[in-house]
Amino acid sequence: MNTALIPVFPLQLVIFPDEVINLHIFEPRYKQMMNEAEANGTHFGVPTYIDKEDLTYGTEARLKEVVKKYPDGKLDIRIQGVKVFKVENFIPRMNSRLYSGADITYLDIDRKKDISKNEKIIGLLANLYQYLKMHKPLPSSAEAFDSYRIGHYIGLALRDELKLLSIPKETDRQDFIIQHLENIIPVLREMNALEKKVQMNGHFRNIIPPNI
Repeated sequence: MNTALIPVFPLQLVIFPDEVINLHIFEPRYKQMMNEAEANGTHFGVPTYIDKEDLTYGTEARLKEVVKKYPDGKLDIRIQGVKVFKVENFIPRMNSRLYSGADITYLDIDRKKDISKNEKIIGLLANLYQYLKMHKPLPSSAEAFDSYRIGHYIGLALRDELKLLSIPKETDRQDFIIQHLENIIPVLREMNALEKKVQMNGHFRNIIPPNI
């Protein structure tokens, strides 16, 4: 089993593998963590924190770039997700450091996609964006994305994004996304129809009576 002890930076967000996130670092403990990551090339974990619950899953990340250093030591940085892990034991203070740590187990994540499922997802995304009146571009092809690349753009709550992150098999993650979209789109369709009906109230309408 692939385990490690790593520094951790709990946040109320999910970082997917390969995703790049911009952060402003101002707390002394995380300034220390990032300065060490810059100096030594060390990685750190970003476990997702939800509603004061125990940390369960997260993503190992690397410091991709220090964009700006402020005179008071604050930092603007870019980090990139690397590997998914499960938290086995949270350590409030790691060794003599200011920051926390955790014993973690890396998940064996499969990213082999089913192209036909991606084609279905693209069709569902088109419907989602239509009902939300979003002008967001769809994936260019069924081969061009996997579940992690669209995880933030399908209307998932934070808890569901974390669930998506923790599913080991890509085809199961695709099924999770399909089920979510198939559940939410009929609700949006009804809301869209209701909006149009409300807008019609007060208008003169040409209603053809039934021939009875």
